[in-house]
Amino acid sequence: MSETRRIVNVTNKKIVLERAKWCISFWCRFRGLQFVTSLPEDGGLLFVSDHDSKSDTTIHMLFMFMSIGVIWVNSEGIVVDKKLAKPWRLAYVPAAPAQYFIEANPSVLERVAVGDKLAFEPVNP
Repeated sequence: MSETRRIVNVTNKKIVLERAKWCISFWCRFRGLQFVTSLPEDGGLLFVSDHDSKSDTTIHMLFMFMSIGVIWVNSEGIVVDKKLAKPWRLAYVPAAPAQYFIEANPSVLERVAVGDKLAFEPVNP
């Protein structure tokens, strides 16, 4: 069973995503959003690494058919970068090391700023 988290912007006290799948397994990380053709406004994936890193949180957009909003967050919960990632691009590297990254509908980028603090709250199924 997969875990789901609510992502809250602690800085402005607003919900970033109501339901983000906690993506920690190899398979979840490998598949990501490849071959997905649409995303809800309030959902996405929250990828988890075991430490802050640029290389471990670099993404590709191969086999993606839509643009997505990507937010990189360090181990302290601080947004270190955000980008609109376009289909079929080879790599997007965060500006600073991150432990987490969020892939969601592009509108997610409007709900955070670099420097904001985020919290990942467990959601009951």
